[in-house]
Amino acid sequence: MTNAGDELTATIKGATPLLLRVSDERASHAPAPGKWCPKEIIGHLLDSANNNLARFVRLQSVDHLRFEPYAQEEWVRANGYVEADWNELVELWARYNLHIVRVMDRVPESVAMKPRTDHAPLGSTYAALPAGGVPTLDWLMRDYVAHVKHHLRQIDPGLVA
Repeated sequence: MTNAGDELTATIKGATPLLLRVSDERASHAPAPGKWCPKEIIGHLLDSANNNLARFVRLQSVDHLRFEPYAQEEWVRANGYVEADWNELVELWARYNLHIVRVMDRVPESVAMKPRTDHAPLGSTYAALPAGGVPTLDWLMRDYVAHVKHHLRQIDPGLVA
């Protein structure tokens, strides 16, 4: 079975060269009113990386799976991703996520697989819960990777398998 770090690494290495082929002009264009353009999607993934890195670190030393949500629309707007350079955003996203892989790979298996019955409401998730429906830190990391893939497919369905 592939771990979350391996899957995230493969996703980054597969998607990054394809993302870098997208023009800045195309990356600035939203597919429809009220939808994020590719720059904003990658920006959202940077915001998600920022929030989830902190979660992956903090949740190793506690018994619960509780964390603060963040206002994704406001984060994207406040960061002004639509005005940013596309290649710089993609490179920052890739490097930040490779750091997340290092953190994921350092989580002891006993910590990653420990059931967390005390957890925040799960809301929208992308990865199936473990048997018994109780989340673990491993599940949260896998859910993060599935979230990344979901948004990359919004940019181009061919970016990830």
